[in-house]
Amino acid sequence: MTPHAFSGTDRQGPAGPVDDSDPAEAIEAYDDLPERLIGYPAVFHALGIGSSAVRTVLDYGCGPGKVATRVVEASGASVVAVDVSPRMLEVARARRPHPRIDYRLIGDEGPAFLADGSVDAAMACFVFVTAGEVAVLHDIAAEMHRVLRPGGRCAVLDANPRTTGIRFSTFRSGEPGRVYTKGERRRSRRERPGTGGPLEFVDHHWPCQTYLDVLGKAGFTDLDVHEPVLTHRSAQLGGDPAEAGHPPFLVVSGVKQ
Repeated sequence: MTPHAFSGTDRQGPAGPVDDSDPAEAIEAYDDLPERLIGYPAVFHALGIGSSAVRTVLDYGCGPGKVATRVVEASGASVVAVDVSPRMLEVARARRPHPRIDYRLIGDEGPAFLADGSVDAAMACFVFVTAGEVAVLHDIAAEMHRVLRPGGRCAVLDANPRTTGIRFSTFRSGEPGRVYTKGERRRSRRERPGTGGPLEFVDHHWPCQTYLDVLGKAGFTDLDVHEPVLTHRSAQLGGDPAEAGHPPFLVVSGVKQ
């Protein structure tokens, strides 16, 4: 979704930026304003960011560190921010260093360096849409479940599959009028301020039920689906944004028992 939104990761294979020579800089250039206004606050609420019970947060697919930085700015928590892209982490460390953020490179095995039950909350923002196989989603969810302590919460944020094709203020996921099947590739567009031109991405379409199935199979309970919308017109977004009438994001959360 957003430049942090397509997971912030630069995965090899069919998903990812398709026309910028440096995906990390392209994602860095995107102004994730709708995500800041609607998406990330919903994730933080679902995880209890800011409460004394959440001291360590896993940011799975941290990209250039935008969301991890907002966590430490909004709370006293520490963040373990992981990504599969060395370039994304290079940008994150250079642009968003912070004593409470630990940026770490991971491989297909995920954050294997983290002990079982060692974090209080885990999030994956715009990561699932980068994966073209449901088995990858299961692997990510299983690792988030493993590293969470009992009672810890996870939250997954992605573009809302129910509003695919709608033109929002800074992005559009999928082509208007198209009906996408489970896991199907879709071309998406993100606007950059100034003269940078739009970002063209290819991501994957996952129905809401897929998120519920994946988190449930990983062992999460008390699953919740939230589709945040603007409660009022935002002067920052300008005009009459689609975000005021349609939910651009999907937040699915659960608890480790």
